[in-house]
Amino acid sequence: MVSTEALTVLRARYLQPDETPGDMFRRVAEHVAQAEELYGGDAAGAAEEYCRMMTELAFLPNSPTLINAGKPRAQLAACFVLPLEDSLPGIFETLKNTALIQQSGGGTGFSFSRLRPEGDVVASTGGVASGPVSFLHIYDVATQVVKQGAVRRGANMAVLRVDHPDIEEFIVAKRRPDALNNFNLSVGITGEFMDAVKAGAAFGLVNPHGGQVVRTLAARDLFGLLVRMAWENGEPGLFFLDAVNRTNPTPALGAFEAPNPCSEQPLLPYESCVLGSVNLTRVITGQGRERRIDFAKLGGLVRSGVRFLDNIVEVNHHPLPQVAEATRGTRKVGLGVMGLAETFILLGIPYASREAVALTETILGFVTREARRMSAELGEKRGSFPAFAGSVYPRQGYRAMRNATVTTIAPTGTISIIAGCSSGIEPLFALSLSRRVLEGKVLTSASPTVELYLEERGLLTAKVRSAIEERGTLAGTALPEEVRRVLATAHEIAPYWHVAQLAAAQRHVDNGVSKTVNMPREATEQDVADIFRQAFASGCKGVTVYRDGSRDKQVLTGGMRCEDCLV
Repeated sequence: MVSTEALTVLRARYLQPDETPGDMFRRVAEHVAQAEELYGGDAAGAAEEYCRMMTELAFLPNSPTLINAGKPRAQLAACFVLPLEDSLPGIFETLKNTALIQQSGGGTGFSFSRLRPEGDVVASTGGVASGPVSFLHIYDVATQVVKQGAVRRGANMAVLRVDHPDIEEFIVAKRRPDALNNFNLSVGITGEFMDAVKAGAAFGLVNPHGGQVVRTLAARDLFGLLVRMAWENGEPGLFFLDAVNRTNPTPALGAFEAPNPCSEQPLLPYESCVLGSVNLTRVITGQGRERRIDFAKLGGLVRSGVRFLDNIVEVNHHPLPQVAEATRGTRKVGLGVMGLAETFILLGIPYASREAVALTETILGFVTREARRMSAELGEKRGSFPAFAGSVYPRQGYRAMRNATVTTIAPTGTISIIAGCSSGIEPLFALSLSRRVLEGKVLTSASPTVELYLEERGLLTAKVRSAIEERGTLAGTALPEEVRRVLATAHEIAPYWHVAQLAAAQRHVDNGVSKTVNMPREATEQDVADIFRQAFASGCKGVTVYRDGSRDKQVLTGGMRCEDCLV
């Protein structure tokens, strides 16, 4: 049912004492199916359906659901955003709430943009403000001692608007490799800033406490600093505020300022979101060159997945009353996909091709249409989300909608290990992997899909197998060029195609898309700048780059290296 690698992760993080993977799926299915009884549904039948699609590894929910379902006061959501107001009581109230959420298994995102800059006078005390970055370090230390769901370190996202006076300090905040290791950083980018970069114009930095411009600088200099840091160590990423808010389904409730830790889920203050992903490799039918996607099966999984996630909103124990109110007001869910890379391989399509980009649009367009259709049906039967009347949906002709959003592309880090497929919409990082997990231990694996592809073509020789296991790539081998294109790994794919896939997915996804633009070690700062410009121009909601080897410790490396190996 699951691989040795998956079983290692399950035993370390997910399974309760004496529990098997099948027991876990049954526990989760029965807990989530309880919601059916509230609307006159068949809870037992739903539990069987949910258990079957998880056992078949065709659909999996986010990690907090797998870990916590069936426990008393079970917290099942993965993503939270909390507000940060410009006062000492407000800052530390949010820090307390952060600890409670992370203890329950959730990840937290914040915008630090409302905090006054360093050196600003505090009228109530006569002192001076220490600035957003100082509080960022306090939050990082607090997170270090709180484990999510008692199984993993807390995860955070910090956003600072590009027009904040402390933006330069924020951009370089992770230059030291030991700094802010419990945070991902993103700069909130505006269209005004990108226009100033294009024009070579000056750009004003604005004090959020009062709204006055306190100084100006050359937009290209600030953009250059962003590029340099991303080139050096992969952070900060860019969070495109205008693009995010153009698709806000409930603008009357406020604007998005921050996403969750992996940046795929923009949320309003105190909102949470539950995520789940369909394994696309489980909807491939046929053999060899006759393989195709079974869209009828995919549609069934999407419909069941949306119902499953809506049930989670119903049975979830929210860690704060404010979170309960905001979450039930919009009932956001995020159904996504994983295994896209293997899907391309099974169909014989290179990831870096127009055909693959078009197929990504086809798949995710279908997923979102089916998910929204299901949410509309649930809205008719169960009632729309409370904020429906003031949302965009009545103007679009909908009479009902259960969930304000229905689709998200999550990174699917550990659940893709469980499912035995690639993460989200990423290409294969390597054909064989050494993956650093579990307090620094290493898991190794080779892709069975790659082996199947080569076997079917009579190409899996001992020499080819050795190249896969030792280097994780077939670059430089004598295999046909088309084969090497289909099996190209993340660093062999031109950055342009990474962004093209990101943009293709984003055009058909309600929320955001988790996607890293992997770059070879020899990539230049100009290459990073080009990626940032392409992502902005193509309507992405965010973008993150990572240049191979730019950090001392990487989660993933190509090849099956056995130092500290668990399996």
